[in-house]
Amino acid sequence: MNAAVKLALALTAVNSVFGFDNSRNDNVAAYWGQNSYGATHGSDPSNWQKTLSFYCQDDSIDAFPLGFLNVAFDVGGLPSIDLANICSVNTGVFPGTELPDCSFLASDIETCQSKGKIVTLSIGGSTGAVSFSSDSQAQQFADTVWNLFLGGSSSTRPFGAAVLDGVDLDLEGGSASGWPAFITRIRSHASGASKQYYITGAPQCPYPDAWIGSVLNAVGFDAVYVQFYNNPCGLPAFGTDAFDFATWDNWAKTVSPNKNVKVYLGAPGATLAANNGYVSASQLATIAQQTRSQYSSFGGVMLWDASQAYVNGRFDAAIKQVLKNGGGSSPTSPTSAPPPPPPVSTTHTSTPPATSTPASGGSCGAIAPWQANIAYEGGDLVTYNGHTWTAKWWSEGDTPGGKQLALPLTLVIFLTRPIGAAGDWTDNGPCVSAKVNKTNYRTKEAHASIPATAQVKPTASASATKTEDIKNVDERPVRHSRSFGRL
Repeated sequence: MNAAVKLALALTAVNSVFGFDNSRNDNVAAYWGQNSYGATHGSDPSNWQKTLSFYCQDDSIDAFPLGFLNVAFDVGGLPSIDLANICSVNTGVFPGTELPDCSFLASDIETCQSKGKIVTLSIGGSTGAVSFSSDSQAQQFADTVWNLFLGGSSSTRPFGAAVLDGVDLDLEGGSASGWPAFITRIRSHASGASKQYYITGAPQCPYPDAWIGSVLNAVGFDAVYVQFYNNPCGLPAFGTDAFDFATWDNWAKTVSPNKNVKVYLGAPGATLAANNGYVSASQLATIAQQTRSQYSSFGGVMLWDASQAYVNGRFDAAIKQVLKNGGGSSPTSPTSAPPPPPPVSTTHTSTPPATSTPASGGSCGAIAPWQANIAYEGGDLVTYNGHTWTAKWWSEGDTPGGKQLALPLTLVIFLTRPIGAAGDWTDNGPCVSAKVNKTNYRTKEAHASIPATAQVKPTASASATKTEDIKNVDERPVRHSRSFGRL
């Protein structure tokens, strides 16, 4: 281990004593790396994602999962990471690899850590190609992650001497096989370390999560950032039986190997940060306060993502201030006043618009293309044949602008919604060309839905997933992905 890494470890160990406390119930975690605001506002580059330290200027955010490590075994046997407009394979890689050299971010990471925040590596994402053929391969990958990003040493450390504080699993595809072995190996490396390392996960709110559920039950996590959006169990369902934080609280206390695991209330940081599930800061404040008062596993709020929350009237600062009022055993005051939000384009608002249909065709570069295997909901935007389209209602497999199906009158009367392709989508006109320096956004429109073959453990409290035998025309598959730019 070189001297620079040793110094970074020593500094972060000292800061951890006075900084991040996983046992508190007023923490805010915000994903960084995918430039979610840029993905939804391609014509407003001045407000695109900034470097990490920009979001560490006050006490609003306590934990930053950096996303994503999206390929486990690339050229030269090393992984690859994609941090959108900040660092990717397009900005320079280590020779003979597809691993970006993001060493210029070392000072950003260490600045955030010096202020008592943790910075972790998020693995996966909605397009992440990370899976294992065996436990031994998973352990090998854990060794690589340890040496490249955590407390080990290597000549190809993407963040230079900066030592990250753990790993986050945002598994939205592939197989759960090998991940328990991966986590166990990371824990083994960390057991003798001079600083604490954290393991977190980001499941969808339907329980059990289709991709990471079995992993959560097999090994201990320190926290789960449950995505309470893009699903019927999300934030808008608060106050109804569909809102299932109680199920996750029960999992934490009776199923999880770590009975002290914290459950975060995952929320979109702005209207366009998610396909659905956004609630205003005041609504989220009410939900968070009431949920915290009922469930001791409550750890705080997770936001997708930092770029969206910042431009949305400092959504992150507003939520943090609410959580600090009555949260934790020894809440602290901000070290400095939150910096004001940057100028926002006149078309952006911090509250949900009356309609999601754009006034014009929109940006081809910022809106994901239509995909036949994805379940869309009313208001979703896609591009197809050079036009942008808005879904009128739930739709899957219906081509925008396709031919309307000719149906018998009796079937038309029976159906509760039209099923023809032409009737499912509204043509917003030609989209304009816009170059967004990112090809791996976790998009709002192109969610990866759970495939019909996905195996989900049956449970009385589990939300229904898509099966080949859908008995009700309006039954919807679980929408499984984070959103623009988490998943």
